[in-house]
Amino acid sequence: MKKIQSSYDYDDLIISGERSLFGPGNAKLPLPPMLMLDRVTHMDEDGGEHGKGQVIAELDIKPDLWFFECHFKGDPVMPGCLGLDAMWQLVGFWLGWSGSPGRGRALGVGEVKFTGQVTQDIKKVRYEIELKRVIRRKLVLGIADGRMYADDELIYKAKDLRVGLFIPENGEV
Repeated sequence: MKKIQSSYDYDDLIISGERSLFGPGNAKLPLPPMLMLDRVTHMDEDGGEHGKGQVIAELDIKPDLWFFECHFKGDPVMPGCLGLDAMWQLVGFWLGWSGSPGRGRALGVGEVKFTGQVTQDIKKVRYEIELKRVIRRKLVLGIADGRMYADDELIYKAKDLRVGLFIPENGEV
């Protein structure tokens, strides 16, 4: 299967949110402010610990990001759920990139551990996703492990991130 490219800049990610990068019927990324990445630096379909595929992406941390104003007043920190959502976003993006059609939906996670936080003094967050299993039947399902780093320090680990792609009953994608 021919891949368009293995890295994507911010403009590409916005196009993905507006209409999909990989053609009609493929998963979209959310648009800002819920888009939790600025670029995808690497994608492949046979890398990672399990040899099933890998995604590496980054988010530049700026002190004026929307969530710092409201979480928490006087103690600004990125909500942990946004980092977790970014990892789900990347699993769905990989599924679309690898050629599967449908609308992406997070389906769960086996285990999450937070050992650090993203504060306004952090410069960059890096996400590393390793696909463990991909099922391509009536239901398309990606299962992956993810790690999140704040300025190269590991702060989140997620096991068994699950994302499915669904085609609505009316067939519209």
